[in-house]
Amino acid sequence: MPPDTPHATPRYPLAIVGAGALGLHFAARLAAVGPVALVARSEARAAELRAGVPVGDAIFRADAFGPDHLPTADWVIVLVKTYDTAAAARTALALRPRGVVSLQNGLVEDVLRGVCAGLPVGQGITTEGAFRDGAGVKPAGAGETLLPPGFEAVAALLGQAGIVARVEPQIVAARFAKLLMNVVINPLAAIFRVPNGAVLEPPQRPLFDALLAEAWPVLRAEGLALGEAEARERVIAVARATGANRASMLQDVLAGRRTEIEAITGSLLAMAGRQGVELPTHRAVAALVGVIEAAGRPGA
Repeated sequence: MPPDTPHATPRYPLAIVGAGALGLHFAARLAAVGPVALVARSEARAAELRAGVPVGDAIFRADAFGPDHLPTADWVIVLVKTYDTAAAARTALALRPRGVVSLQNGLVEDVLRGVCAGLPVGQGITTEGAFRDGAGVKPAGAGETLLPPGFEAVAALLGQAGIVARVEPQIVAARFAKLLMNVVINPLAAIFRVPNGAVLEPPQRPLFDALLAEAWPVLRAEGLALGEAEARERVIAVARATGANRASMLQDVLAGRRTEIEAITGSLLAMAGRQGVELPTHRAVAALVGVIEAAGRPGA
């Protein structure tokens, strides 16, 4: 438990900025083997997390902090929604770390670099799954976490917690592979309100196939290292491995929150625009997610 006077806290080996489902999942795993700081959106939320929240089958009492009363940490993982990246980067910088790495959706490295100039900064990927279940969090499928070169210490800390993690020299290509999975799985899960595995079944499957077929050549031209058949098998494998997981976009729709459709599908559409390519299926599902999102807002 962090003491009442944050300046008296020890320096943490690792901090996580973002106390959503995935941030809590990572923090609980890490806290089982060593100290980890968790930065929440407010002091009130931090107090709730210090009191205890269900994560999996146990109550997790986090070393949680609000953004105005921060400890220091050697390394920071950013796990917030893409539209909160700049604010999270400023919080990460205030932790006085040796480096900051994102495991978010979309492509956010440039935003982090703009805020955290002078620090080692990078964006990795994770296919770990977790979703909110009432007041708690349910893990939903073990995956793999890939980090950019320079973040070997973070990979080691994650590995000590039993999280499969490694440094990936070709991290840019890996990010495009993750974006491919996100632009196919996330919108379908949100539109049809189904867990990840169900996007492989009717009536979602024809749209799954169309989204994959449209996205692959665009991402391949940008640096995706997977051939078409390999890419298809990879996305199918991730959907199956995280079959019980509720994609982040589905969680946002169910909670009436803003989605990351602009950062996920929007990034793909921007690439396609630069290449002079039309992606009608992606444009249609992005519009539909936008309608669903607007309809779910309070007062709509």
